[in-house]
Amino acid sequence: MAFTKPREEVALDTTEDSAGDSKMGRVKNNHGMKISDKLNFLDFMIQKKSSKCTPEMLSDLDFSENLEQNRLAVAQQQLVAAEERLFGNSNEAERVEEDEDKLQTEYELLILHLRMIIRESLNEDNQEKLKSVLTSILQEEAQDRRWEKLAADERPPWRPTRCREIHDSLLQTVVEERMKNGDEKENAADNLSTTLKREVCRMGKKVQKDLLRVVRRLRECYPPDFDICRTYALLYHQAFSTRLQELARADIDFEDCHYLLSWVAKFYPSDVLKHKELEEHINHSLLGPLLPKEDLKKLQEQYFSYKETEVKKWLSNAFEKEMKRWGDGMEPELMDGYYFSDLAVTLIPLIHSAVTDIKTIMGSESKSGYIICHLDSFLISYMKCLEDHTKTKQENIPKTLSASLVNIHLFGDYVQKAENLFPEETKTACLSTIANVKTICHKYFLSRIHTDLKPLYRKIWTQAWLADHDDVIQGLVKELENHIDNLKQLKPVCREELVGELHVEVMVEYVRRMMKRKLKLREKSKQEQTADLMCKDSQIICSVFAEAGSKEEWLPEILPKLSEILRLQDPGSLQLEIVSLAKDFPDLSEQHILAVLNLKTNLSSSDLRKIKGCLRDNRSILNAESSSSFFSKLASGKQWKWCRRSMLKTP
Repeated sequence: MAFTKPREEVALDTTEDSAGDSKMGRVKNNHGMKISDKLNFLDFMIQKKSSKCTPEMLSDLDFSENLEQNRLAVAQQQLVAAEERLFGNSNEAERVEEDEDKLQTEYELLILHLRMIIRESLNEDNQEKLKSVLTSILQEEAQDRRWEKLAADERPPWRPTRCREIHDSLLQTVVEERMKNGDEKENAADNLSTTLKREVCRMGKKVQKDLLRVVRRLRECYPPDFDICRTYALLYHQAFSTRLQELARADIDFEDCHYLLSWVAKFYPSDVLKHKELEEHINHSLLGPLLPKEDLKKLQEQYFSYKETEVKKWLSNAFEKEMKRWGDGMEPELMDGYYFSDLAVTLIPLIHSAVTDIKTIMGSESKSGYIICHLDSFLISYMKCLEDHTKTKQENIPKTLSASLVNIHLFGDYVQKAENLFPEETKTACLSTIANVKTICHKYFLSRIHTDLKPLYRKIWTQAWLADHDDVIQGLVKELENHIDNLKQLKPVCREELVGELHVEVMVEYVRRMMKRKLKLREKSKQEQTADLMCKDSQIICSVFAEAGSKEEWLPEILPKLSEILRLQDPGSLQLEIVSLAKDFPDLSEQHILAVLNLKTNLSSSDLRKIKGCLRDNRSILNAESSSSFFSKLASGKQWKWCRRSMLKTP
């Protein structure tokens, strides 16, 4: 087929090709040939125009010299010119076979050099050579398209050269070889304990380092159509995935299983794909998972089974060790002046590490929740054994309980602060068990304190209290201070809680004694006197507890508010004061009010009915949201029988 030789060149501009078009250029024909696409290859034209070699200089070099100096783009143009001279005319007879063979050999040399430079593009700082190679590839693509319109017997025998396919295939080969050979000098892998760990680490680091080279050095050499960052990322991802699948399907132990999962779930996504220099150039969501679901599930099941067994073993060993200490009567360690057990500080980091690791590696809230359930079971067993231990006669029980309060405080603090790791149901169960253990410890300490204070309690709100008030209260205060001082070997935060609870119980006992009606206050003067003494007692007792660290700042309000009920004489004012008290303390009942009012023997049945009716009428508008609970702690039973009889008399 005869045709005139057209003048062709690669058209380069900054307009991107349409999506899915892998061809990097189109032939531009000055004789009206239509161009279907344009190249995003402005950089190459700028590079070409800014070359230090002027056209005059290049024209003095032949193909071999340009090839030797790695000017592949210029050498390729020389071959195209020779190809056009040889094959561009219609007269096949005019072709010289020797010239055709020579030209084919030169094309083979060109492609050989092209392959050599591409193979070394990740190893050498050869951006200029690479740009020249890419320009020659684009020009070859254009020349292939120029000849594809003709019949096969009318084309040069080497057409099409398919240089772009060679490039793409070569990249895959290079990546596979680099991943297979790894980096034997990778320091991060040298100290790892197993062959699998070292291999996976080297491969993972190789992926990261090579992709960084692509972003830092090669990206600017390639036109956008090559999408070179994504291309390399996909190739490395596939190579890494293939090898990890082989390793995952082998019989590996827990350590290797854990390390493999760590790379799949943590190191590869965060340290490689989301590296600050790589993330904007690689859409990791398009790469797919490193391991198929079936391989991943197998590893996860192996990992979780081992981890769950390990956690149960930790808890069991720690529990048995602690029980042996209690059984042997061993005294807990003193640290910073308070008794201490290493149970919680040993277990909490182990539990937390296991739970967070499972959550990260498996991405499963339910699986991590299973581990937390074992902690709850442990706490229940701990609670039962501690309760049994308090019933023994060992001398070290107070010291053991002091150390146990430290453990319980640490466990409670962990459950509260790490709540995002705990299923709500498990968190509630753990906190409930922790509260029960704390109650056991507090009950042990407080019951013994109250036993010693009982003779002093009995003097409150008696004739002796009225007659010799200062001695009675100072006796109570002195005994309180002695007992509080004996709690100094509790950790401060635990002592603060225990002192606060003692503060509440002492005030409750004071009000209980008041409501026993050991005194009859018939005269106004007696009522005012006892009201003054109540305020004084409140100030003295609460000062002792405040100095000891009690945070129950609402308790000093109780006795002064009750004293006002004794002080006031006007029934209307009494009604307002009682409604105000009920607003602050919604657990204040009619029984409690009648117990106080019956101290004032000068109140008539009519006055009592009005006060009780006023309380009932206002109960619905009182502050039901108040968290203050005091009067419900007062004992019920025989002491309220007379109140019920009084209520029957005052309907």
